[in-house]
Amino acid sequence: MTKHTWTHRFAVIGICSTIALTSAITFASPVAEAATTATATTSKATKIVNYGKTFMGTPYKFGAATTTTRNFDCSSLMKRIYGKYGVTLPRTSVAQSKMGFAVSKANLKKGDLVFFSSGSRSNGKNITHVATYIGNGKILHTYGKPGVVISDLNKGNWKKTYVKARRVL
Repeated sequence: MTKHTWTHRFAVIGICSTIALTSAITFASPVAEAATTATATTSKATKIVNYGKTFMGTPYKFGAATTTTRNFDCSSLMKRIYGKYGVTLPRTSVAQSKMGFAVSKANLKKGDLVFFSSGSRSNGKNITHVATYIGNGKILHTYGKPGVVISDLNKGNWKKTYVKARRVL
């Protein structure tokens, strides 16, 4: 084989290798990016939940101001804990229930908002309460005498009054 033939073959192999490598990087990037995004979302959800837990026992007050951490109502608590990590939520549970996208109860992830129709303003279908899903069938929220508390989503009042969930992360 002549020097020219070898040079030509090396050039073809080099070009093919470059194309293959570029394609592999191009197709792998969305996968790597999706994995990074999923990890960031999980991390943010954990931070939100952990921050929310720092308010355990803080008293409940209907219509609590969003400028204080001395007391909360359900939606001001969500606004506070999500807002600390860059997720802007509206003031009321009804408005919060329209944010993000719908997620089934079976597919809940840490950080999802869960909504209920409970209490004296409830008709069984309207949104009157919001909580954040913290995993393992538990929610972090505030209401009545216990103030900020963790409850079981699948027991008692919360099981009966569950309406829907939204993913905002």
